[in-house]
Amino acid sequence: MSLKIELKPGERVIIGNCVVRNDDQRTRLFIEGDTPVLREKDILTAAAANSPAKRVYLAVQLMYLDGLGEENANNFKTLSDQILDAAPSAAPHVEAIGKAVLTGNLYKALKEAKKLIAYEEELIGHATGCGPGICEDGATNRTSERT
Repeated sequence: MSLKIELKPGERVIIGNCVVRNDDQRTRLFIEGDTPVLREKDILTAAAANSPAKRVYLAVQLMYLDGLGEENANNFKTLSDQILDAAPSAAPHVEAIGKAVLTGNLYKALKEAKKLIAYEEELIGHATGCGPGICEDGATNRTSERT
């Protein structure tokens, strides 16, 4: 069974260790075989990994794309420990990511890491006094703008 991916004009996707960029028309690809595939919306760059949860996501992304090398695994462990030290309430999210990593289901680990990012944004919103939609200083609460 193959994986069907539909790309919008100009959209990118990582297939294995290659970045594929679509031309100016919608395209449908059928991926056969067992290789990591990440759509552009799921790709996090090192520059965009500007929070502890995003750095965990990036570490899992690297494991997904590059394999479970010792360096990637150690980096994931270190970052997970740092999150748990800073926010023990994030333990269920970190444990779910860890279980998925241990079972080799790295795509599921990426999905769980996205939940950790959302949880971190929620914690930051509470810490800064932001309510749903508007912060105390009148700024828009970014967590409520997510789609």
